[in-house]
This record gives sequence, structure tokens and C-alpha cells, in this order.
Amino acid sequence: MPVGRLDKDSSGLLLFVREGPLVARLQKPGTLEKVYETTVRGPVEDHHLVALHKGVGTDLGVLRADQARILGTEGKLSRVRLILREGRNRQIRRLFNALRDDRLGKPLKVMALRRVRFGPQALDLGEGDWRFLSESEEGELLAAANIIPEGNGSSWIMAIHKRF
Repeated sequence: MPVGRLDKDSSGLLLFVREGPLVARLQKPGTLEKVYETTVRGPVEDHHLVALHKGVGTDLGVLRADQARILGTEGKLSRVRLILREGRNRQIRRLFNALRDDRLGKPLKVMALRRVRFGPQALDLGEGDWRFLSESEEGELLAAANIIPEGNGSSWIMAIHKRF
């Protein structure tokens, strides 16, 4: 069963586990940080980062990122890293859509979105690749989520790099 989700236009790290109760505990809001790298059409500026952290009004109510940092710019595109502790449907896309390009007055638009980390587990796979987590990686993930493994043996946690 997948832990969380990525929409059809997003790529990156997905985790799968075999126990349903473990899925619920790993994806409980606030349990683990999820880190995303996004490419945005339009210049993302410092005041946008402040707004992302404080909260932005959207059609789902006020949404926010726990952390946001500009990674760089290339022409009309900005690269931004965001950290979320809870995720709502298309949250990052909604956040940027609620912000405006200062020069054009148009909404900022997410052009590409990739999850690069889920808790302590970083994306280390090529697109379309998958692997089982090692015992130590499983232990780190469960410890980060304050989960004490029940019984013995592996939880069979698998990481996949989902493509667009």
C-alpha cells in the first residue's frame, strides 16, 4: 500500500508498505517531513517565501509550508525547495497559484514538482526504479515516526521513484 500520494503531474519518492496500520501511522499529518523541489514559472522572491511560511489563502483555506528556500533561477523559472509536515490535495500547486508574479500580476505556476525526501529517506533512485529499504533504513524511518516495530522481521518497506 502506498504511503501518501503524488498527483499525476508530480514525480519523486513514494514509499510502499505491506501493513495497513503502518501506512496510517506514517502518513499521519505532522509525523514526518516531506521535502519537495519545484520549478516555478515566474520569479519567486523573499516576500513570497515569507507568505508561504505564514500561510496563503486558497480555495482549501489557509495553506502553508513549514520551510521554503529559493535554490536558484534560470531565465523566467525559479527553483524552490519546500518542507511540509502535512500535505493536502495539490497543496504546493495551490500555494504558488495564490501568489503573484510582481511584474506581470499573474499567478506563479508550478511547472515541475518532485518529492526528494520522506522523513529520513532521501530519493536515491533513477526514474522508474525501485528497491526495498535496508533494515537500518526501515529502523530510521520507524524511529523518526516514533513507531516501535511489532513482532520481528521486516516491514517490507519499498521505495519507488515515480515518473511524471
